[in-house]
Amino acid sequence: MQRKRLGEILVSEGLLSESQLNEALSLQKEQGLKLGELLERSGLVSEDKIIEAVTRQLGIPFVDLEKQYIDEQALSGFSEDLCRRHQVMPVSIVGGKIVVAMLDPLNHFALEEIWRHVGLKVSPAMTSRLKLENAFKKHYGKSIAEKAAGEYVSLRASKEDKKEDLKEDASAPVVKFMNTVIETAIRNKASDIHIEPEENSLRVRCRVDGLLQEMMRADISMNAAAVSRIKIMCNLDITKTRMPQDGRTHLHVDGRKIDLRVSTLPTTNGEKVVIRILDKTSYSLSKESLGLSEREVGAFNSMISKPHGLLLVTGPTGSGKTTTLYSILSSLDSERKNIVTIEDPVEYNFKNINQVQANENTGMTFANGLRSILRQDPDVVMIGEIRDSETAGIALRAALTGHLVLSTLHTNDAVSSVSRLVDMGVEPFLISATMVGVVAQRLVRRICPSCKKGRLANGRDRKLLGLNQDGETFVFSGVGCNLCNGSGYRGRIAVFEVLEMDHDYKKAIEEGQGPSEMTLIAEKKQLQTLKKNCALKVLEGVTTIEEFLRVAYS
Repeated sequence: MQRKRLGEILVSEGLLSESQLNEALSLQKEQGLKLGELLERSGLVSEDKIIEAVTRQLGIPFVDLEKQYIDEQALSGFSEDLCRRHQVMPVSIVGGKIVVAMLDPLNHFALEEIWRHVGLKVSPAMTSRLKLENAFKKHYGKSIAEKAAGEYVSLRASKEDKKEDLKEDASAPVVKFMNTVIETAIRNKASDIHIEPEENSLRVRCRVDGLLQEMMRADISMNAAAVSRIKIMCNLDITKTRMPQDGRTHLHVDGRKIDLRVSTLPTTNGEKVVIRILDKTSYSLSKESLGLSEREVGAFNSMISKPHGLLLVTGPTGSGKTTTLYSILSSLDSERKNIVTIEDPVEYNFKNINQVQANENTGMTFANGLRSILRQDPDVVMIGEIRDSETAGIALRAALTGHLVLSTLHTNDAVSSVSRLVDMGVEPFLISATMVGVVAQRLVRRICPSCKKGRLANGRDRKLLGLNQDGETFVFSGVGCNLCNGSGYRGRIAVFEVLEMDHDYKKAIEEGQGPSEMTLIAEKKQLQTLKKNCALKVLEGVTTIEEFLRVAYS
């Protein structure tokens, strides 16, 4: 590498004048900052311009640490102290050299210390300050939380020996512990955090892509302080430890506002806390991005274009039903229509849509709220969930009297929704007269693109996927890397079963036919079932055979 200095590069690129550089160098001696950082703070040259200049002049690549696979072997040789001291992050080992993302690839002292530390020649790359800091928090967040927990335990032991009050001194490590746990979970795209007291330890788990993963363990003495900290964040009563409590709060992480929904539960070992992470910026509200095929998008559009009727989205808890309803709402003309929702909770706020929070403690149940909404001259009504016969009856009568009603229901497939409503006491003729369609859905995990590997499908695979035994077909899986935390999966996509009501289905409902008869009608109409759609996702290399068996195979 040419031994150019950053100032020389910026002057030759026309980003600084000689006089500005000399002035900056004088200030650098006074303030003890690195030149690049000083130029950014003074507003003379932005970080992006510095990166462009250095990469162009020296041919040093730029690494986006949020998308880059970090080799565990490379990472294992670097302590957090070394990385933070020189503002570097190891990326990979290639051809006997270690690739290191740096804020200042011209820092030869840092390059030399890294070479001495790991015994490999260093191939520098550039990255931005924000992406580097986020990489530190993601890869070293667990150790920061563990250190905070250890500090709390040490303080506790010291104060007990001296018979002193722990509260004031211990607040800092507890706050640091909880903030780090929550921020690390958000950066790892977790949907829930479980803080679970066991007999001898406090276990912290995160739900990522639908499955729980253990994040860390701390001393059990940390539990009461951690729970109290969470309660304070949500304005809950810290003195009530023997009854469940629910609360909400929000915080800002990486420039995003993240809502947190908190639930506490007393157990035999202490209070357990579950924190639901609601990242509104992660909602994708276009129907195409949900995973719907062109045919399914057409059926969707046909159903929601109806002036009145009931459209149900079904599936188990956590299958993405609310996101699908939000996608439908976002596609409706809220300027010309009065759209009102009643939800528990309101997870995403829309412009031009009136959203109501259900609250049983104040008497605002789904049924009571729905009655009030129908007096507000609505065109479209969304009900978060049909939970009981009263809500079901009001919803179907609203659909019968000229409103488009959207809601969710817990059933395993589309045809079972009819029998579920009948079980709730709804008359079949009312279902037949109002229902425009049912969308059943599940979420399957996507294969991580960074560690995706293919293999030839064997006889068992072909049988499960409904293929004949001839020909060559490949199936894929992820082997696990640090971008997917070793799981082989990154992100999820929905699979759907879209049943659009027509004369044959309506006639079967009026005659009181059950799910088996409805399934036969669906088969004759070649309905794309959840199983078929999931098998298609396997053949397209989107998900794995294992996910197909877990989610859709029966």
